Parts: sequence; structure tokens; C-alpha cells
Amino acid sequence: MPELPEVEAARRAIHESCIGKRIKSAIVADDSKVIDSISPADFQASLLGKTIVAAHRKGKNMWIELNSPPFPSFQFGIAGAVYIKGVAVTKYKRSAVNNTEEWPSKYSKLFIELDDGLELSFTDKRRFAKVRLLKDPTSVSPISELGPDALLEPMNIDDFVDSLRKKKTAIKALLLDQSYIAGIGNWIADEVLYQVSAPILLLTSGF
Repeated sequence: MPELPEVEAARRAIHESCIGKRIKSAIVADDSKVIDSISPADFQASLLGKTIVAAHRKGKNMWIELNSPPFPSFQFGIAGAVYIKGVAVTKYKRSAVNNTEEWPSKYSKLFIELDDGLELSFTDKRRFAKVRLLKDPTSVSPISELGPDALLEPMNIDDFVDSLRKKKTAIKALLLDQSYIAGIGNWIADEVLYQVSAPILLLTSGF
């Protein structure tokens, strides 16, 4: 599933291509499993005419800041991905959809056209993502429950080792705990443990 690198790549692509542009039109999928707690019509109406001010990320979650709230927020789930027409965006291989023959893809959950003609689509072919419209994404779950971001808020080595010694759980399970460090998934955890030659079942109290 998409982890911190893929979500950060999506955030950077939006930051580099969409900041300062006004939303001209929007299409929200009629899919209540992904589009959470709001009708497509109300979601669309809330976006129209707004200007994209910034793109933010914490852990595996991203939100787009507009010139006024509420803001679209994305929990990528198993196969969420961002596509910007004409812009290369790194994404998790299993999240990829065919956007060359069909645009927007039939898996698009939120499609946005900006005032300069640029088009953005959030897709999810597995339907485990969540797309929400929130006044303050950082104040509600899941973002409010996350620990420090692995990229943006790294622990220093002494604090990290000290925190490990205070716990008694398998090291990989702890790395996957988003309330401990946000953004790490299976492949990053496996790579970290491989690099330090630590077995996945090693208890953290052994550090």
C-alpha cells in the first residue's frame, strides 16, 4: 500500500503544480465507502471557486489547504493515488490505473479542473481510501492520533533508543504503530530492520 514516500510525492506534485490556482470544476464519485460523510453534490459545491493555497502531509495522510475551509483530506488506504494530467507523479505500483486511454479514470474518486486547465484526480481502485471534507484535518482522526512524522519530525537517536527501551514489543510491530511514528509501513520497516540486521520479532527492550 502507499506509504510515506508515495504520499509525499503526491503532496510535492500538488505543491509544485497547483498552488495559487482556482478550482474551476470538480467531480466527486458517488461512492460512500470512499467519500466519507458528505454527498458528492455538497462536496463539489464546497470546492468550486476556491484557490489551492498549500498541500500538507502527515504520515500516510494528505490534505489540500484552500483559501478558506473546509479542506479535502485523503487517507490513501491500500491503493489511493494522485494523478495530475501531464505531470509525472511517483506512486505505489499496485495503485496504478490506466489513465492514458481513459481520463479521468473510472476509478477516480475526486476530479478537479483548475483555472489554467490543469486537471487533478485522486483514484482508488480498491476502495479502501477515505476522502473527507474537513474544517481542520489535524484535529480529527486519523491525523490527530498520529505520532511524529518519520520525515518531518524525526527523533534524535538518543530519544529514539530511550523510547524503545521503555516498551516491550516486537520492533517491527512498533515501527508500524502510527501513533508511535507516522508514515512507516511494511516495506520501509523491513528495509530499516534489514539495514541494522535486526530480526522483526526482536523485543524493543533489548536495545
